Amino acid sequence: MGILSNLEPEPVFRYFEEICGIPHGSSNTKKISDYLMSFAMEHSLKAVQDDSNNVIIWKEGTAGYENAAPVMLQGHMDMVCEKEEGCEIDFENEGIRLQLQDGTISADGTTLGGDDGIAVAYMLALLDSTEIPHPPLETVFTVDEEIGMLGAAVMDASDLRARIMLNLDSEEEGYLLVSCAGGVSAVTHLPVERERTEGVRVLLAVTGLQGGHSGVEIDKGRANANQLLGRTLYELSRCTGTDEGNEPYGIPFRILQVSGGMKDNAIPRSAEAELVFDLSFRSEIEQIREKVNSLSDIYKKEYSHTDPDVKLEFQMTEEETIAQGMSADATKKVITALVGLPGGIQRMSADIEGLVQTSLNLGKLITTEEEVCCSFAIRSSVETEKQELVNRIRCLMDLLGGNVTCQGEYPAWEYRQDSPLRDLMVQVYEEQSGHKPVIQAIHAGLECGLFAGKLPGLDCVSFGPDMKDIHTPKESMDVDSVQRTWKYILEILRRLK
Repeated sequence: MGILSNLEPEPVFRYFEEICGIPHGSSNTKKISDYLMSFAMEHSLKAVQDDSNNVIIWKEGTAGYENAAPVMLQGHMDMVCEKEEGCEIDFENEGIRLQLQDGTISADGTTLGGDDGIAVAYMLALLDSTEIPHPPLETVFTVDEEIGMLGAAVMDASDLRARIMLNLDSEEEGYLLVSCAGGVSAVTHLPVERERTEGVRVLLAVTGLQGGHSGVEIDKGRANANQLLGRTLYELSRCTGTDEGNEPYGIPFRILQVSGGMKDNAIPRSAEAELVFDLSFRSEIEQIREKVNSLSDIYKKEYSHTDPDVKLEFQMTEEETIAQGMSADATKKVITALVGLPGGIQRMSADIEGLVQTSLNLGKLITTEEEVCCSFAIRSSVETEKQELVNRIRCLMDLLGGNVTCQGEYPAWEYRQDSPLRDLMVQVYEEQSGHKPVIQAIHAGLECGLFAGKLPGLDCVSFGPDMKDIHTPKESMDVDSVQRTWKYILEILRRLK
């Protein structure tokens, strides 16, 4: 018996649990894609799988709906794979371990993948049913949405006839999303020179941050671990001591590596740097430690409401180290980049109160032997502002001797004034709940924009059940909300005759 076996609607939760048992992180979607194709074959449904692992499954309309306009249901099969420190799961080869408590579904030490596994479960339950009335269905399962909507970008939509689309990739019941930001992933490449470095090795870490989705939670004011690491390194680079004549001098160090974050679209919860301090300044290490403790207290005060557990950790090895550290000039350039690169909200919308218009998130920080890379998720409802942010990053990289590469660009999904689908969904929601839904634009990427560009005249709305803390190990999904959303989907399909 599965963890969710006693929940209704039984097929939705059964398929969700099956999905959770299959590894399906971004860029690791072959197994779940093959699972969907096997499902189609077992149910004698027409299906196609492309080279990127996107899958489309068709189902004819039920009796009385044979001549109705086809309806597309769409969601993505990949999930963000984040785990708590100490969790030993192998996301490449293992499924996640579900937990159910007090009507809430979560995972043991990892992200849940409700974003967007619940969409896949809803669609499979519909395709499996022989009793639910519905128009002809085109169910579209895309890959790699979480790393730039790469699957939707390359999908051949020429076989899709539907111009009505239910996108099941939202996380708040009662909110109908009708517009979203466009975006692009930008990666800075800063070459670093290395040389023989002797000294005392120090590990500096930023831990305890809340993290979250870099689009829908960018307005929460949460700290970015990569940015805090850069700020800390800059403050340490300004530390001074005094010689016997009380003359001030700098306390030099070299960077071995900096790293932080796992995904562009997740606000990083931790980051670290390995440093080497010159042997002749061993006596000043305690002064550095005190500076780190002081900064830790400052961060706790600044982020007391959003990240109360933020902490700086400082560990020093007792033995002397000989390593290929970055040169003094490279160390300075890396610190300059981490401090100078923009981050967070850049502009709020003047048209929609409370909507973030333009932002970016330094989600991944990676060091190789040859370079330091900063990976950003850039979002904006205004195309020119998105490009301006890329140009700002490029200008700084030009000065520092680096460059910028971009990928996964996707368009904004513009608001449609006349939407029969939206009107119907508002009416059904009000009838079922007793109050009107909130019509909302979102500062996050949705595949709706890409499909709207591929399918002229597409009428689309995005919605879904309640989920919390997506893209973090605290992610959870509300059982009652999943049930209500299922009934909502069924009634919408019933009326699209």
